[in-house]
Parts: sequence; structure tokens; C-alpha cells
Amino acid sequence: MSTDPREIDAIPARARQVGIGAAIALIALVGVGLSLTIPLLSLEMERMGVSNTGIGVNTALAGIAGIIAVPYVPRVAARIGMGRMLALSIALVLISLILFKAVFQYWAWFPIRFVFSAALGALFVLSEYWISALAPPARRGMVMGIYATVLALGFAAGPGILALVGTSGWAPYLVGAGLLSLAAIPLVLARGFLPTLDDAPPRPFSVYLFALPTATMAGMVFGAVETGGFALLPVYGLRIGFDAEQAALLVTTLALGNVLMQLPIGLLADRMNKGLLLVLIAVLGCAGAAALPLLAGTGLAFQALLFAWGGVVGGLYTVGLSHLAGRFEGPDLAGANAAFVVLYNVGLTVGPPVVGAAMDYSNPHGFAHALSALFLLLIAGGVVSAFRR
Repeated sequence: MSTDPREIDAIPARARQVGIGAAIALIALVGVGLSLTIPLLSLEMERMGVSNTGIGVNTALAGIAGIIAVPYVPRVAARIGMGRMLALSIALVLISLILFKAVFQYWAWFPIRFVFSAALGALFVLSEYWISALAPPARRGMVMGIYATVLALGFAAGPGILALVGTSGWAPYLVGAGLLSLAAIPLVLARGFLPTLDDAPPRPFSVYLFALPTATMAGMVFGAVETGGFALLPVYGLRIGFDAEQAALLVTTLALGNVLMQLPIGLLADRMNKGLLLVLIAVLGCAGAAALPLLAGTGLAFQALLFAWGGVVGGLYTVGLSHLAGRFEGPDLAGANAAFVVLYNVGLTVGPPVVGAAMDYSNPHGFAHALSALFLLLIAGGVVSAFRR
């Protein structure tokens, strides 16, 4: 029997725990499969002889697919049911992954990647709605912190698995498909604990983009900082004096901070105004990025700053989702989650070229300056939003 988020207080604690646990397990498995697939596809395009620009264009299609397809996810899920929509999305991701290897041709990968990325977007929107709808309001920040931590661990596991199985032949595709197919297990086991989406979101999609602008803008800034920062941090590391191995490990340092800080940030979000917390995170993110050039070449001090900075910045995702869940419920919450994911995809699409262009203009510290400027956008948006209220 499905649960209605408008009757959240009547849901037994055990039922909430089962539903939330299933949703987190589902999306964590998807995260492992996704983090394995992204570098694999880039390496395969390199083997095809595709230029770096061509690889970037194909990869950027992931963000474009999310921007185009995600706004329709709540309406389709309301029409066919959340369970069916989640199952359909898992099936499309699996089929697309196999097609990448079966149809090993660059131009054919564009429609395949569009379907693959659109289905992934649906999985993230509906899983996050599932978690937010069942999370007790007083502990929503903590629950979203657990979700963000598990998801970050899943993303960290993918490249490690790829290193074990290799990047050539069918093996990595079959392993990725196997991991993604496991995501169906929690969906089947917890199908009775899915929140309902009886009606499509009652308002135009644009309403959700601007109803809580600090929260939705946090999704965009996080997408830009995460993708731009992760993509170009090794290059920045090389240019400030780290060797190749040390520069690659800088990304691991950043990711570890993200993993370890999300639960504390989620607990903090349950105890203070979430809009204010987002602005504080943006201030710390801006200050941390601005401090990177000051500690460039200092070794451990630079890595310690990256660790703390990565953990704080990751809070934009955790607190942003929690903030939306405190304002909306039911179909409106699904629409707001979709708006958050759309703006995350906008950031994902524009972040790497913006940071890269800044590095070309001001070598090498344009990296830090661009990231600081992104956080300033969020700070300004939060201040304007506060005055409007």
C-alpha cells in the first residue's frame, strides 16, 4: 500500500525507515554504476580517436538531457505510477549501457547518451522525492545527510571497480549493468512504501524554479563547482607544483571531505534556518576558494584546505534538498525536486567551460577565482531573496 506524504505523521517509524533505506540503496547502486560509466565512456571515445572537444561535447549532453527531460518526470510518474516510472528508468539505463558497447560508434552515442542521462535524471528526482517525502520533518536534514554520504561513497567506489575489471572489452559494461540491475531489488522489496503521486504538479514548472531561489540556485552552483572543480583540479594541481600522482590524489582529498561532512551538516540543518545555512555555506565556499592560491605549493596545508572546503561545499546539495522538502509536499515536492535537478544539470553543463576559460585567462589561479565568483552568485541570490521576503 502506497503512502501519502500529506499523511506523513501517521506513517509508522518502521515503514518510514524501510522506504528511506530502500530509496537510498537504490540511488547508491545507481551512483556506483554511473561513476563507473562516465570515465569508461570517455576512455572508449579516446580509443575511437575522438578529439578532446568531441569527448567534452558528448559528455555535456548528459546535462542537456537532464535540462530537457527532468521537468516532465513528475507528470509522467503521476500518470503511470512512481514504481513503474522507477522500473522503466532502471530498464532504460541498463539497455543504454549495453548499447554503448554494442553500437560502438561516436555519432550513435549521442541519442544513446541522451536516453541514458534522461533516465538517470528521473531516477535521481524520484528517489530524492521518495526520501524527502518519508523523512520526518524534524530529522530531514540528518536523513538527507545520510543520503548524500552514501551517494558520495557510491561515486567513489565506481572508479575503483573500473580499475579492477579493466576498461576494455565487455567486462566493464557487464559489471556496470549488473550493479545497476541490483537497484531493482530495493524497489521490489519496498514497493509498498512508495509515496503517492496521484496528481501532476499543479503549478507551472517555472514556479518551482523561483519559489525558493536560494535552494534551487544552490543546486546550480553545486553542479558547476562539483563538475568544474573535479574536472580541472588535477590540472590546477599540476600547474601549482604537484606531480601527476599527487595532482590526481587532490580529487580524492576533495571527495573524502564531501563524504565525511554531509551528516554533520545535515544535523546542523535540522537546528537552524536552512536558507541562512545555505548562504553561510556559500560564504565559506567563497572564502575557501579564494584561499587556494594563498596555500598553493604548501603541500599538506593545501590538501587540508581542500578536504575542509570539499566537505562544506557538498552541503549545498544536502541542505538545498532539505530546504525544499520543508516548503513543499506531495506533487509540489516532486516538482521542486525536479527544478533542483534541472538547475544542477545547468551547473553541470556550464561549470567546466567557465572554470576552464578562467584558467586560460588567468593561469593558473583563474581556477580559484572562477569558483569564488560562482559562490558570490549564490550569496547575492540569498541576500536578494531575504530582502524580498
